[in-house]
Amino acid sequence: MKTAEFLREIRAVDGFPRAVLTGIEAEKKSGTATFLITTDVAYTAGAAERLREICAEYLPAGMTAAVKISKLVPDAAAVRDKILSLLRGLSPAAASFLRPGDVEVAMNADGHGARFCLDFSADEKKILQTGEILDAVSAALNKTLCGSYLGAVRETEKAAPVLEAEPPAEEEEEIFVPRTFPVADFVPVDGGDKPASAVCMADCNGEQEDLTVCGKILFMQEKQTGKGKPYFVFQLSDGTARMRVTYFSKQATVEKIRALQTGDSIVCTGANELYGGALSYNAKRINRGGMPADYVIKERPMKHAPAAYHTVFPSPCGDFVQTDLFVREELPAALKAHDFVVFDLETTGLNNTAVGGVMDSIIEIGAVKIKGGRISEKFSTFVACEKKLPPEIVKITGITDDMLAGAPAVDKVIPDFYKFCDGCYLVGHNVTFDYRFIEFYAEKERYAFKQKRFDTLALGQELLRLPNYKLNTLADFYHITFNHHRAFDDALATAKIFIELVKRRGSLPEN
Repeated sequence: MKTAEFLREIRAVDGFPRAVLTGIEAEKKSGTATFLITTDVAYTAGAAERLREICAEYLPAGMTAAVKISKLVPDAAAVRDKILSLLRGLSPAAASFLRPGDVEVAMNADGHGARFCLDFSADEKKILQTGEILDAVSAALNKTLCGSYLGAVRETEKAAPVLEAEPPAEEEEEIFVPRTFPVADFVPVDGGDKPASAVCMADCNGEQEDLTVCGKILFMQEKQTGKGKPYFVFQLSDGTARMRVTYFSKQATVEKIRALQTGDSIVCTGANELYGGALSYNAKRINRGGMPADYVIKERPMKHAPAAYHTVFPSPCGDFVQTDLFVREELPAALKAHDFVVFDLETTGLNNTAVGGVMDSIIEIGAVKIKGGRISEKFSTFVACEKKLPPEIVKITGITDDMLAGAPAVDKVIPDFYKFCDGCYLVGHNVTFDYRFIEFYAEKERYAFKQKRFDTLALGQELLRLPNYKLNTLADFYHITFNHHRAFDDALATAKIFIELVKRRGSLPEN
């Protein structure tokens, strides 16, 4: 059926100058196709019959045409409600950022159609592809309402919705003393006095002079400077973390250093310094030595959740389609008895293990909170990246370096995200992948994400028979539309999928 040609014909009939076709209902048993047509002016019975005749011309032989005509003249409030309704299906992420007051509608002077404006904050515009959203809403309005509908996006200031009581004026500072352990079995190689103790590698998170570390050699490599002088690169572990150590050897010690082997324990004295935006440990002296046998390192003291948000402020978030479903069916008790944070990340790459001291960066965090079985809050932010984004990441996510300009650093975001997740189970799609990023950067700030974790990938494999269990495949199965490879959209889609999977299972899996 040629829709444009069909619309030209019906709009030539008196009473249907701006008519739209909103659907066709076919009944196989009777062979009748009912055309659902909306108009905004009065029409006669003769005009309605002429409309039916036109519809019949577009049907295959043997089928009967019927028409169901609705007269609808929307006002500004109705258009606003329609826009919000469309957004919930076209872009749930955009809908979650908009309230009725953020949609301005001005009816055209002739009463047929309207101009509308969607208000987004600067940060929301960065996160959302507002141009595509605007085009999709305008196109949908022109297909479902009579008249012409044109839209625009406006950048505006928005006050952060308040979700908690006024925070206390001051938060008590948590004093952290790095853990140490005594150095045993000291054997001089590069000379100097025996260090009394070494700092646990997991606690070496900042620049520091005269820093002693001690651990087993996991890997060592000899290299040469541009002038041909030898130097060595080690990867050490003391059981709390791994550390990359660089050592520029002296003529008197180079053969002794070459004699070291993987598995040997060494004690290094040097400095943690920033190099290329990352911490790098340069050893001034290397000797043999290790942790005493059977020595037990104390568990690292971790921080409590902050009393208030400081950088990223969560805001209310609802899924109205899902809310309608709740009216009709009872949710499993396990879904209502616990709070969940469903999260997703966008990163600069796939390296979520700090091998050789290199770890990819988080560039976006998106999350929603499920309370009482319903999506209730959202957490969404870009995260600053010190390096230029790889072209393939820009292509996959649509995130550019300009969009990250002015975004908070990961050490400012992690405390707020930890507070958002406090007391909640964690949920993700292939959750271990994203969790390792969160765990790594959170431990640097002394926050421990120890909650139970649930994986929609594993749940999907357990409960459904699908060709694969990718996020978009599960979303298609449950008729969920979203903008894939953006953190908040993926998190919101995952939350909806999680709710449906738990409803199907009837309980939470053991983990």
